[in-house]
Amino acid sequence: MGAVAVNLVSGEKPADVYSGIAARVVEIMKRDAQKDPAKDADAARARLLVDQVDRKLVKQTVMTSVYGVTYVGAREQIKRRLKERGVIAEDSELFGASCYAAKVTLTALGEMFEAARSIMTWLGDCAKVIACENEPVRWTTPLGLPVVQPYRKLGRHLIKTSLQVLTLQRETDKVMVKRQRTAFPPNFVHSLDGSHMMMTAVACKKQGLYFAGVHDSYWTHACDVDTMNKILREKFVELYDA
Repeated sequence: MGAVAVNLVSGEKPADVYSGIAARVVEIMKRDAQKDPAKDADAARARLLVDQVDRKLVKQTVMTSVYGVTYVGAREQIKRRLKERGVIAEDSELFGASCYAAKVTLTALGEMFEAARSIMTWLGDCAKVIACENEPVRWTTPLGLPVVQPYRKLGRHLIKTSLQVLTLQRETDKVMVKRQRTAFPPNFVHSLDGSHMMMTAVACKKQGLYFAGVHDSYWTHACDVDTMNKILREKFVELYDA
């Protein structure tokens, strides 16, 4: 299901993962809306929000899910979108609606990308084991670039002068276990994205194409787009077949 949503397999028409998640969120909310509001607070929230769910409402949360967005982060993202629309005036009601919408969006993500989220959880668990040994997480990208996560606890160092006492912050030898764990999945994904971009750029140069890009957005002259599309897909397969 996840591969279909992000166009990794062929389909009758291009898929849009954001619209797919939004559609699943609507399905869950319609189901919750059938419940008794007197017995289930989510029923009232579902009825309030079901017509507000669209691609834009869930896009930021879906986009940042691969970088380890938390429930609190998702709630704040959705809260901002709802506040922009001005459909909920009361702050308390807005907060409750945002909590519910975030919960449903993350549920929909878990259902559609169950395997991917399991992999992210596994990467985080591995990082925790490493960090608990007071070692930073490190790996080598497919292109041979060594990566070390620099997250360490900060300590204070006092310097007394004739005029004042200065406090300097400095890194200690103790790694930040939580930061090492939460940062590893997104940093690892970024390193693979960067490898794919470099492979694509090198291949484009060999074929005489101009290439520019930001993260996962690749550009070339309009007349060369079809060639670049073929190259980037070939390099994607090459990267993940290795």
